[in-house]
Amino acid sequence: MKVAVLGSGLMGKEAARDLVHSSGVEKVGLADIDLDRAQRVSDSLNSSKIQGFKVDAGNQTELAEFIQNYDVIINALFYSFNEIVAKTAIEVGVHSVDLGGHIGHITDKVLELDEQAKAAGVTVIPDLGVAPGMINILSGYGAGKLDKLESIRLFVGGIPVRPDPPLEYNHVFSMEGLLDHYSDPSTIIRDGKLREVESLTEIENIYFERFGPLEAFHTSGGTSTLLKSYPNIDSLEYKTIRYPGHAEKMKLLVDLNLTGADQVVNIRGTEIKTREVLLKSIDPLLELKDKDDAVLLRVIVGGEKDGVRKACEYEMVTYKDRATNVTAMARATANTISVVAQLIGGGTITKRGVCPPETIVPGDVYIDEMMRRGVVIREQA
Repeated sequence: MKVAVLGSGLMGKEAARDLVHSSGVEKVGLADIDLDRAQRVSDSLNSSKIQGFKVDAGNQTELAEFIQNYDVIINALFYSFNEIVAKTAIEVGVHSVDLGGHIGHITDKVLELDEQAKAAGVTVIPDLGVAPGMINILSGYGAGKLDKLESIRLFVGGIPVRPDPPLEYNHVFSMEGLLDHYSDPSTIIRDGKLREVESLTEIENIYFERFGPLEAFHTSGGTSTLLKSYPNIDSLEYKTIRYPGHAEKMKLLVDLNLTGADQVVNIRGTEIKTREVLLKSIDPLLELKDKDDAVLLRVIVGGEKDGVRKACEYEMVTYKDRATNVTAMARATANTISVVAQLIGGGTITKRGVCPPETIVPGDVYIDEMMRRGVVIREQA
């Protein structure tokens, strides 16, 4: 199969790395608006399969001319490009996957293209990171093992292996996105009803092998498409994992109106966004740099099977790969989107349309493929 990767940033690079090492992939095109950057990344992967290209993804004509030469498109660009990439892929008859983006209802806009995708014979799967992404696939896998689905509890955290003050956290993706997840309300299902709860609240202790006690608390965006896929469930909640004390400190910043995207103050006649000041202050302090990170994940799917209460539980602890210097978050995220793209291109996934991960990705195959890449998901049933 031939696969194109849009974006030569960290996730694009690591998806491309997996593709060039996959026997079923014969050609990889790595596209970026900066040709030199795309070519540098391509050269660093040391494979004859890959080539860098200059493509402006905001130019639909230019985008179409590029992606029509491939079987599947991996969109590793900023979430604001997700809609145009999905539309263009459908128009030229090419399958596509993206890393998601619920800010501004971007994923909802992609899902609205379902009928066009079906008519074009194309598969589009949004939200293929870790959360959303991996947790969706595992939720769907667990739900498929039950006669009656009652609850889904989700816990995910990307954390440093050795935390440092003041926040005991180092960011492994956009700090601006993180502040959105902390500032916006979290949508959950509780007692069978859709509810909004304040993020950074309802803190509980959680333990993993080599880690604990940690804390878990509500953040926005994690429930993703699961809210629509399982609207009749009794309980559906997502919580982020951090070291103890992190939520309380971040909640103070939220309450002081320092984190919201639209919070503005007037200083000597100049309007300044408080978030921009906060980011300038803390972003350098929270860079991961050469530190080791880990991604912790737990998915608990509960219900009934053959008249008996049953829970399917999935757990993952993934670390930075010191040999390649690839972060744990990049390993878990990029391998997820690469694996699913290859399942489409290789014919394992044949359903057409725009489909959330939980409704289309075969969990058993996905778990096996991730294990082959050193990302081990353990199942307890």
